[in-house]
Amino acid sequence: MDRPKMSEVVRMLKGDGQQLAKKWDEWLKAEAHRHSISDALQSLKTSLQDPNNELRTWDPTHADPCTWFHVTCNANLIVERLDLGNSGLSGELVPQLGLLKNLKYLALYNNKISGAVPDALGDINNLESLDLYMNNFTGSIPETLGLLSKLRSLDFSNNHLSGVVPDNGSFSLFTPISFENNSNLCGPVIGQPCPGSPLFSPPPPIIPPSRGGNSMTGAIAGGVAAGAALLLAAPAIAIAWRCRSRKPEEYYFDVPADEDPEVHLGQLKRFSLRELQVATDSFSKENLLGTGGFAKVYKGRLVDGSLVAVKRLKDGRTSGGELQFLSEVEMISLAVHRNLLRLYGFCMSPTERLLVYPYMVNGSVASCLRTERQPNEPPRPSLDWLTRKHIALGSARGLSYLHESCEHKIIHRDVKAANILLDKDFEAVVGDFGMAKLMNYKDTHVTTSVCGTMGHIAPEYISTGKSSEKTDVYGYGIMLLELITGRKAFDLARFAKDDDVLLLDWVKGLLKEKKFKKMVDPNMQSDCIESEVELLIKVSVLCTQGSSVDRPKMSEVVRILEGDGLGDKWDEWLKAEAHRQEVEHASRLNYDWAIDSTTNLDAVELSGPR
Repeated sequence: MDRPKMSEVVRMLKGDGQQLAKKWDEWLKAEAHRHSISDALQSLKTSLQDPNNELRTWDPTHADPCTWFHVTCNANLIVERLDLGNSGLSGELVPQLGLLKNLKYLALYNNKISGAVPDALGDINNLESLDLYMNNFTGSIPETLGLLSKLRSLDFSNNHLSGVVPDNGSFSLFTPISFENNSNLCGPVIGQPCPGSPLFSPPPPIIPPSRGGNSMTGAIAGGVAAGAALLLAAPAIAIAWRCRSRKPEEYYFDVPADEDPEVHLGQLKRFSLRELQVATDSFSKENLLGTGGFAKVYKGRLVDGSLVAVKRLKDGRTSGGELQFLSEVEMISLAVHRNLLRLYGFCMSPTERLLVYPYMVNGSVASCLRTERQPNEPPRPSLDWLTRKHIALGSARGLSYLHESCEHKIIHRDVKAANILLDKDFEAVVGDFGMAKLMNYKDTHVTTSVCGTMGHIAPEYISTGKSSEKTDVYGYGIMLLELITGRKAFDLARFAKDDDVLLLDWVKGLLKEKKFKKMVDPNMQSDCIESEVELLIKVSVLCTQGSSVDRPKMSEVVRILEGDGLGDKWDEWLKAEAHRQEVEHASRLNYDWAIDSTTNLDAVELSGPR
């Protein structure tokens, strides 16, 4: 129930009895409804055995279920979700669940719940998703569930259900995979004829007009023979019917992996594999957004209509590593910042590892900078200069948070334009740090195999395999150059035009001549301000210095982009660059002198004593 407006309060205080009576009646109804929901959930708790104490917060003295674990309410404090999957529960469900009229998601998968599926579940008019797989349910599937017009996801697989699978109403939406591994189920929905159905019964004998007793006997005998033949052929007919009824489909067996009690995943949603299979249309090629070194990313739509990006890790089919995966997921979930891609949920089974993120409608910076895109991507708008400046600052803030504000320092290790995503407001969101190596705050580096993209990898990372936050700074500097120029960091096609293959080399050549305008993406030449271009170019130069020690921290980059600190850093760079050029010039003179000296010697002198 909504609170009254102050104008309504004034009217009531002035004696508007009708207004007060109306509001009071609304409150009484809302309070009665809240208590009925609380009582229904308490009945469920009483009917279940809970060895892991998952329902410990379901306290009858706290009548508001919105404060209980595994219960989710909407903004109006109405219960919409009940997530009790993987909770070790046993016992039976209660008909009082039918009182949860506004419930949208009911997840009870992978428990040991037995007994019948209550008919009363058909009273939950708003139910969209029902997951009861991997339990011990017996009896038949209630036909009342066919009345649930909003039901879009259903899973009764891996139970002990029997009888005919209803084919009324919403049941027509579901395929055999929703009912797998219930050996006593039958019916057209799953392509399994039921014993005693017309297919198994012999047709009535056809009796021709009687010409005498012998004709009647022959007709009956013929009918019996035909019936016997049909009975013998019935198994073959049943197999043919079932095969014809099934559509080719890829199956995913969602056997949940063990969780470690010391891993705390907060508000992250743990998806079932079937939920993500349905969302992505069985990971279809049509939904493939991109393929990286470690994962494929698919576009998906959840049952509530929201769009997500599902990252399916390539080594997820390898068994083991569950605790490590959960620990990393936990750490990633704690990295919450406006400019970081938020982890929405995950899925883990012995054969699959998947991460679920919000879908970024404007794609990546790379897809907006360049014309080429994935086949399933819509055309991207070009980026104006103001947007590019905001992207530079936003992505710097996101990386600074990863390096300096997380409890465990997170190194991205592949910072590039393709990994900077854009939300609906074109705000920069740093993505693809999902399985980055995590660092303890006491560590200064981590040694690992070199990961990254050609043209973005810092020189010390290539030579030693040691990554640090300064390798991310280098990648950020290259990303800035991509943002300014619209060019790729590494492009062999430029070699044919006698251009530098590496974007950094091309920019440095123009920097010596102070040709800042020539570096700017032709798509926005008239849009940018040269002094601002010069600022970003200088920041990129500072970030891509050969020595990691000389590169600024990302927090320093943020301050520079906000207008503070470039002068000192640039002066230091100019002095260091002047010294480097002096050393280089002296080395060249020494080399030239040595060459000249040897060219003036006779062959005998060159050969020396023998």
